[in-house]
Amino acid sequence: MSEKYDVIVVGGGPGGYVAAIKAAQLGLKTACVEKWTNDSGKQVLGGTCLNVGCIPSKALLESSHKYEEARHGFEVHGISAENVAMDVPKMIGRKDGIVKNLTGGIASLFKANGVTSIHGTGKILAGKQVEVTSPKGDVSVFEASNIIIATGSKPIEIPPAPLTEEGIVDSTGALDFTEVPKKLGVIGAGVIGLELGSVWARLGAEVTVLEAQDSFLGAVDQQIAKDALKHFKKQGLDIRLKARVTGTEVKRGVVKVVFEDAKGEQELKFDKLIVAVGRAPYTEGLLAADSGVNLDERGFIFVDDYCQTDVPGVYAIGDVVRGPMLAHKASEEGIVVAERIAGHKAAVNYDCIPGVIYTAPEIAWVGKTEEQLKALGEEYKVGVFPFAASGRAMAANDTAGMVKIIASAKTDRVLGVHIVGPHASEMIAQGVIAMEFASSAEDLALTVFAHPTLSEALHEAALAVDGNAIHIANRRKK
Repeated sequence: MSEKYDVIVVGGGPGGYVAAIKAAQLGLKTACVEKWTNDSGKQVLGGTCLNVGCIPSKALLESSHKYEEARHGFEVHGISAENVAMDVPKMIGRKDGIVKNLTGGIASLFKANGVTSIHGTGKILAGKQVEVTSPKGDVSVFEASNIIIATGSKPIEIPPAPLTEEGIVDSTGALDFTEVPKKLGVIGAGVIGLELGSVWARLGAEVTVLEAQDSFLGAVDQQIAKDALKHFKKQGLDIRLKARVTGTEVKRGVVKVVFEDAKGEQELKFDKLIVAVGRAPYTEGLLAADSGVNLDERGFIFVDDYCQTDVPGVYAIGDVVRGPMLAHKASEEGIVVAERIAGHKAAVNYDCIPGVIYTAPEIAWVGKTEEQLKALGEEYKVGVFPFAASGRAMAANDTAGMVKIIASAKTDRVLGVHIVGPHASEMIAQGVIAMEFASSAEDLALTVFAHPTLSEALHEAALAVDGNAIHIANRRKK
């Protein structure tokens, strides 16, 4: 038996590495097991988020956005840019460099905080033991007082569109195209599909998005979703709802996609096809039969409100458990679990976890949507302010979208904040803070916002909740 640890974390992604660092900071002897290996055979920390998810996709979104601005957005400012070209391999190389810097940074943080890094594939055994199989096949068993499972998720594959070496790829493969496809198909109009579709559309690809659902972004407030859809269509994204893919074929470098919609069976041909229909919890080979850790009916590890499994001292966090698959949700759960292991009281406020889609315009939200409140039968009031009336947005020539605040009709407490527009990913934090402190719409309305800023749109939306907006005409009070 190898040495014993206070905490062993299985998985080095944004949930796992944060949990490991926090546990070590709290004085617990901590190790982190991670199987990810780079081209050199060395361990790479950061999980999906840093390696093939959040960070690389945002790097490509930023590069492609700047390219599109240079081609189409500078002229209005009086700036002429000729012969603008995109070097795709250089863009991909920049993305890879950012990933390398950040993943290397986690290794340095582990060293600085005294976290032991174990390279290999972890398996949870009975008695709070972790079996680790190294890349060379060597097997070791470690004992822990506490275990935190943070193995994350993987892209869902669908039978009608099996992945191929080149033509049909998942979200990982879509990050490494060496050239811009002339025609690109995307299955799934969710966060991943829209972001990756946007990247390659900005670079010149003709993008068609096939979505089986009959509503666009069903989890998003529908006023916001409909406005976003309008802007995406203006950008040239061909988003087809109620389009269910039934088959694919790759022949001579062309991907044929067969799908059914309201018109019956249809067929389209693409140079590349991205399958982005969601992600599934990664539990393959993770749990020994006698581990005592159970899965729920959807395949997620079953946990209580504090992320503890059915085995005392064994926890699970992030994409492998219930709730939204978000890096920041995983990180927060990791911190809370480490705190509770150390004997402190801590909890995650799941009502205040923001969601973001990094398209242009960006989409961000926190709290309840109108649709959810109607279903619950709660009385509410709404304030909306368009970026078209924002001086700062006008100055930036970025006026698409709006800010929407939903408050309780009885208490005025903010129940939801929804944004589609410029820098929504940054602005939503103000809504999160307001909700975390149980603010009322009036609290936001009485707060002084700097002028001119995009954040003033949030202020005006709060004023509009009670019909008191200054820079737009208010709805008549009933």
